[in-house]
Amino acid sequence: MDTKNLDLGLLVTLEALLAEGNVTRAARRLNLSQPALSARLARLRDALGDPLLIPAQRGMVLTQRAVELRQPLHEALEGVRQVVAKGMPSDPATMGATMVIAATDYVQYALLSRFSVALRTEAPRVRIAWRALDLLALATQLERGEVDLALALPNHAPAAMRQCLLFREDYVVIARQGHPAVPGRLSLDAFCALEHVVVSLQGGGFSGPTDAALEAIGRRRTVALSTSGFLIVPEVVSRSDMIALIPRRIADGWSDQVQVVEPPLTIPGFAIAGVWHDRTTDHTAQRWLRERLTTLAAEG
Repeated sequence: MDTKNLDLGLLVTLEALLAEGNVTRAARRLNLSQPALSARLARLRDALGDPLLIPAQRGMVLTQRAVELRQPLHEALEGVRQVVAKGMPSDPATMGATMVIAATDYVQYALLSRFSVALRTEAPRVRIAWRALDLLALATQLERGEVDLALALPNHAPAAMRQCLLFREDYVVIARQGHPAVPGRLSLDAFCALEHVVVSLQGGGFSGPTDAALEAIGRRRTVALSTSGFLIVPEVVSRSDMIALIPRRIADGWSDQVQVVEPPLTIPGFAIAGVWHDRTTDHTAQRWLRERLTTLAAEG
């Protein structure tokens, strides 16, 4: 037996021959001409050292070796088909997949929480893993498949990665309920005089776009606290006289516990993009998940 000359195409041909027990029907099943199939049968006989199909009173019959091969070969090829098709069902309800998404706590709160809940109904066999966004390691994580999708500022996307815009966000000011300096609105003088909480994603920073906007009009503010995440900020503000600029989507979730007012000057907003490696661009399950996330983000 010389199996080194057996490729996948020949094994599929053998499966059809063993299932049909007839060269003409097997050729029709494979959309091949009868001479082409006969040539493949000759190669199979030579490789396996067995005639496989032999003449009988009514057509052809399988040899004992062919009968023994029929079920194991079918099961083996079915396994190959399942591996190739894995993660590629047309129905999200039956789609089995795992997606690792890197994002800040803000994006996890503003978008991924809703996305994960929606998938429990639409694609219950999909598993989602959230992990913290690490901009320094992101390119390597995407290349190695440690992260399937990153949600980040467009200019933070590593070079050569694919990206699509998900949504735009702006900032609002939050202050505790009953704050004497924030009677439902905030003046520029009060804004500069009050102590602020700021978010520095890399940790330790005490300035940002707000300070650049203030400097452009000759003003400054006082930053009392710097934190690396957004989600703790409303809790701190609700218990103190400090104020903070945070994304509107987070503030909306705290509107019953803190005041939400417009900034007294123009603060540039930002955009969030989905970023992925080209290796997953055409993967059916990953593409469906990206498209579903994009649709959800557009809903606000």
